[in-house]
Amino acid sequence: MGTRTVLQQPDITRALTRIAHEILEANHGASDLVLLGIPTRGAVLAERLASLLADIEPEWAAERDQRLGTLDVTMHRDDLGHGIGRTPHRTTIPTSGIDGKVVVLVDDVLYSGRTVRAALDALQGIGRPRAVRLAVLVDRGHRQLPIRADHVGKNLPTASDERVTLRLTETDGTDEVVIEQPGDDA
Repeated sequence: MGTRTVLQQPDITRALTRIAHEILEANHGASDLVLLGIPTRGAVLAERLASLLADIEPEWAAERDQRLGTLDVTMHRDDLGHGIGRTPHRTTIPTSGIDGKVVVLVDDVLYSGRTVRAALDALQGIGRPRAVRLAVLVDRGHRQLPIRADHVGKNLPTASDERVTLRLTETDGTDEVVIEQPGDDA
């Protein structure tokens, strides 16, 4: 058994740059676009995407801070009663709000789809976006709900007993995606 690194810092940067371009292309520019990162690493990725969008699109650069936020999904998760402890994070809604906007939810790894379902539930209490899209760095498959990402950095087929871990410089001191095999102590 072991751990293998599947993405390193240059790979992550390339994937996020591509996702930023895809978001702008799908939206026909930056008009009415809002990014909401799902804490913890999804929020970091949303920050990085916001910076990339600002480099590409002058309209986004001028309004970056009014279009970037975080969406805590802790209280909307369906596993709260199963003894899985989760620390709530702060939800920060951009000053422009989300009503009538195209909201791009940003998360790190898409697996079962339950976090995204919780995010959709959380959005209902905040406003009514025109559209909701999903951007993830890694889609590892094994969905339990009919949810798919609109923008994917890397499709990474895995076994259901493997663990995919994203580490980011801002939270972990390094940028990498690793697959940990069952029985690893990592």
